[in-house]
Amino acid sequence: MDADQEKDLQKFLKNVDEISNLIQEMNSDDPVVQQKAVLETEKRLLLMEEDQEEDECRTTLNKTMISPPQTAMKSAEEINSEAFLASVEKDAKERAKRRRENKVLADALKEKGNEAFAEGNYETAILRYSEGLEKLKDMKVLYTNRAQCDEKCTKAYFHMGKANLALKNYSVSRECYKKILEINPKLQTQVKDYLNQVDLQEKADLQEKEAHELLDSGKNTAVTTKNLLETLSKPDQIPLFYAGGIEILTEMINECTEQTLFRTHNGFSIISDNEVIRRCFSTAGNDAVEEMVCVSVLKLWQAVCSGNEENQRVLVMHHDRARLLAALLSSKVLAIQQQSFALLLQLAQTESGRSLIINHLDLTRLLEALVSFLDFSDKEANTAMGLFTDLALEERFQVWFQANLPGVLPALTGVLKTDPKVSSSSALCQCIAIMGNLSAEPTARRHMAACEEFGDGCLSLLARCEKDVDLFREVIYTLLGLMMNLCLQAPFVSEVWAVEVSRRCLSLLNSQDGGILTRAAGVLSRTLSSSLKIVEEALRAGVVKKMMKFLKTGGETASRYAIKILAICTNSYHEAREEVIRLDKKLSIMMKLLSSEDEVLVGNAALCLGNCMEVPNVASSLLKTDLLQVLLKLAGSDTQKTAVQVNAGIALGKLCTAEPRFAAQLRKLHGLEILNSTMKYISDS
Repeated sequence: MDADQEKDLQKFLKNVDEISNLIQEMNSDDPVVQQKAVLETEKRLLLMEEDQEEDECRTTLNKTMISPPQTAMKSAEEINSEAFLASVEKDAKERAKRRRENKVLADALKEKGNEAFAEGNYETAILRYSEGLEKLKDMKVLYTNRAQCDEKCTKAYFHMGKANLALKNYSVSRECYKKILEINPKLQTQVKDYLNQVDLQEKADLQEKEAHELLDSGKNTAVTTKNLLETLSKPDQIPLFYAGGIEILTEMINECTEQTLFRTHNGFSIISDNEVIRRCFSTAGNDAVEEMVCVSVLKLWQAVCSGNEENQRVLVMHHDRARLLAALLSSKVLAIQQQSFALLLQLAQTESGRSLIINHLDLTRLLEALVSFLDFSDKEANTAMGLFTDLALEERFQVWFQANLPGVLPALTGVLKTDPKVSSSSALCQCIAIMGNLSAEPTARRHMAACEEFGDGCLSLLARCEKDVDLFREVIYTLLGLMMNLCLQAPFVSEVWAVEVSRRCLSLLNSQDGGILTRAAGVLSRTLSSSLKIVEEALRAGVVKKMMKFLKTGGETASRYAIKILAICTNSYHEAREEVIRLDKKLSIMMKLLSSEDEVLVGNAALCLGNCMEVPNVASSLLKTDLLQVLLKLAGSDTQKTAVQVNAGIALGKLCTAEPRFAAQLRKLHGLEILNSTMKYISDS
């Protein structure tokens, strides 16, 4: 599916969803919801009429111009009003007559199409349906019939699935959506969402049926729930009246029956549309009673939404309530903030709940509120970061994050300015880890790396944590992971920033912690080449010796970082080459790396070896080794990374230049031809 088709499909699905939601709202038991749906429907119809008029105008402009009768050129004052009305009436009758004639022709073509379809002659059927549409473009059955001829028409199945869902034909609706997956498995995400809608609506339908049966049977809690809602619907009572009634109602809601009756008897609207309650939410903090009302409502919503996905949907999909929930998370009243957070956690327990949060809440405001919990107790901070982690794992959140990163960067930068002595270390680590994972995506990384304040925030937090490496070990480790990703983005924030990062990492190479050592080397391998000055500092700090130790004892990841650092150092300074030879006289460590399956590691090892050939007498000491054959094989290999071939070819050249006897061996092995073919990579690089 190309980009235009995908865009068209998404637009189609959006319209289908909007229309289906309007139909459901028009059938709602809540008169307020009904009225809003009617108004919205009228608005959509008006827009459709305007679009149709525009289409008709465009069609007219494309037709051949016919000169109007001479009478049409007369001024408006000269036209008799009765004659004008008669003309309009005549025109309307003529158009009605033509429509009737076209309807007969379209019906006839539809029947011919149906006959062809029944015979299995789909091409003819499509042709007849299309001809019928030329006669009568708004004959919907022709569109439907034509779509049925194409077994791969996913739009038709989406439409049929929605239609059957509205008719409560749940099994048929599921089959329609499953058919889409057979046609196009790439639509799995959309189909999964629609199948979930079918399950939820069927479940809600069953809940409503059972709840009303229990209400009719006179079950005490069911009847009490209904009566309490009627009492709470009284307008203009004092806040304490509503707070008391809501608390009693919350205690009554223990089962799905009461939850469902709350929904079907307009409980959400009764509460959220009440003017007194709305005022309490807008002014909470000024009065203890108002605060009590707000807290009681939030506890009620928790009670009615616990395990009830349909109630969660009704709560969150209402625009005003969704906006209120995001705002309450940042409330200055601690009790309100805590209860709002408890409600949000409850919603996030299920995949559908997380989807509601991502699709309907103000995520920027939500993210800002979540990171503010870093200043709370360890338990609350960790819980908030756990929720942040769950949301960040959702694909839709990741898409939103990439598109809205500039707006949320200030909040994330604020996290980097946190005092690690005050905040929960584990929660801070979780938050930085989320940023690190999200920065693996190029778009997000580009925005983060381009923000000077964000980069400086990373440095300042690292500096604060370095004062007590043992205490803040996890924070440093996680932060280095984020910085390693940032350093993949070129160019850096600035050369000054890269130099300062390198200095910090050189300092951390003195750590006794293996994880910190490896990540510090990883960051250094990406920043060291930014300045010759910092390479000099690294050499003075003994980086060559430390990296050679990494190569002797470290794993593959540590070795990859170490050999790259050595390649940078030996490429720039002769003293680095001499120290490598002093620490590895026969270059056995370097030569061993050439047999690795990691092409990055092999390429840098070849580069480092080539650099070391410039040290006097080194090449001659390697005459009895198979280095020439190994390098020749690499230079002529078909590797994915041309750097391996290029660096091996350069190393061969330096080897033969330093020791002519290697050149003689190369000629015997017909290696010059291989080197000549390698030259094209060198010239292209």
